[in-house]
Amino acid sequence: MDTNRLAELLYPNITTLPADMEARYPARVLPEGAKVTRFAPSPTGFLHIGNLYGAFTDERLAHTSGGIFYLRIEDTDAKRTVPNGIQIIIETLAKLGVVFDEGAVIDGDKGDYGPYRQSERAEIYQTYAKQLIREGKAYPCFCTEEELASIRERQEAEKLNPGYYGEFAVWRDAPIEKIEEKLNLGIPFVLRFRSEGNLNNKHKFRDEIKGEIDVTENDIDHVILKSDGIPTYHFAHAVDDHLMGTTHVIRDESWLSTLPFHIQLFKALGFKMPKYCHTAQVLKLDNGNKRKISKRKDPEAALTYYHSQGYPVAAVREYLMTLLNSNFEEWRLANPEAPIEEFKFTTKKMSVSGSLFDLDKLNDVSKNVISRLTAEEVYEYTLAWAKENDIEFANILESDKEYAVRILAIGRGGKKPRKDIALWSEVKNYMSFFYDSLFARTDSIPESFESDDIKAVLKDFADTYDENVEQNDWFANIKAIAERNGFCPDMKQYKASPESYKGSVADVSMFLRIAVTGRMNSPDLYEVMRILGRERVLARVNSLLLF
Repeated sequence: MDTNRLAELLYPNITTLPADMEARYPARVLPEGAKVTRFAPSPTGFLHIGNLYGAFTDERLAHTSGGIFYLRIEDTDAKRTVPNGIQIIIETLAKLGVVFDEGAVIDGDKGDYGPYRQSERAEIYQTYAKQLIREGKAYPCFCTEEELASIRERQEAEKLNPGYYGEFAVWRDAPIEKIEEKLNLGIPFVLRFRSEGNLNNKHKFRDEIKGEIDVTENDIDHVILKSDGIPTYHFAHAVDDHLMGTTHVIRDESWLSTLPFHIQLFKALGFKMPKYCHTAQVLKLDNGNKRKISKRKDPEAALTYYHSQGYPVAAVREYLMTLLNSNFEEWRLANPEAPIEEFKFTTKKMSVSGSLFDLDKLNDVSKNVISRLTAEEVYEYTLAWAKENDIEFANILESDKEYAVRILAIGRGGKKPRKDIALWSEVKNYMSFFYDSLFARTDSIPESFESDDIKAVLKDFADTYDENVEQNDWFANIKAIAERNGFCPDMKQYKASPESYKGSVADVSMFLRIAVTGRMNSPDLYEVMRILGRERVLARVNSLLLF
């Protein structure tokens, strides 16, 4: 067959050659060892934790090597595209600290290797597709949906592998006259890759995470251009990764089944293959069993969850690194104050069997991260979150910044800072008893204590409270109140003979804590009272005396 004539028949409007594209997109000039990675989602408007897992891997690989991390939008499937999908992707990732060096931006492109939206690169794909036709590596297929369905039914009935191959590839060797006849009638066609693979052939392939794996050759003539001239993912990613200079492709291990075809495509196109890194799936425990995290069952699967709940960006990144590299936690223990960027990330330390996502552990990491922040930083982060998610609380915070920062400074700093807060959404409850408009007693004094004893303790405190004394003198007064009212002022003494007392000094402190804060647990009670001020402390103590 005259393949040059066939190429002109199929794509007469394409006058560019692969050499033109190579000149348009020259090889990147980067330092030796620099990696170029890409995050390439579809603009569906939904990003899940697996996307972030991959994007963070991309970002770390690129930026720890002095390379480039770019955003490419794979929007060739119009049915999956949603309004503002690209904006949602960019803004969601930015809120989680994922920032791109180049690629698609909300209102266009940033960088020299665009367009970064695949829907705008049709001429590029068709240029390379036309070259494959010239070389006898691709051909048109005019099969209807009914004909393809009939092929599938026969394969199922005969228990054969599904697909368009061998005797089922009815247009593979069609004469050019038959093709021209269909074209003259205006019959739409797809362009298929002519596979020379054989299922009996296997070879070794080096994956950067999984190591050496066995790959069986692909024998199916997959579609590479759809009837509208738009490429399938397989063809587009091969062309784009080549022209954009991608050195490492990070993707979920569910894509392993497509690897044989992708190897064929790169070879047929004459491109050097990027290194592939197939990441293990993100799993979670469900009733003791591991399963893939699900966007239908698990709210934490959606990336919007982390921002709406108020997880610090640093905490999410820190936790993701514990999933990505098995030696990160050891490094963090040795370098508690070092920025995460100093950790030497590597694909060699990534899990090959599945990464277990644990929300409780993320919360612990988040508490540690927040405990290391200054009160001023906690205030600013909380205010920014509240302005988007709780405007009433934001107004309260802004009404008196100095007061709010004093509250947040309690127990902060030192070798053992308090770790009460895991999320910015928890700060409101943590601080609520400091504001009369938010104050509510959520805990009550146990009924095992006599009401008269409780009131006697509270009245004694109200009569003797001096807000100007130092903490040691303040606590000495609490112990004196305990002793005067039949409660043991010394805990060792109380433990030796609890039946001799109405309770201990700890119980007296608990009465006061519930009176003043409305809860069993709170930051340092001495500091709480100093911030609230004498008038409000006594008002709350007296209000409990009335019950």
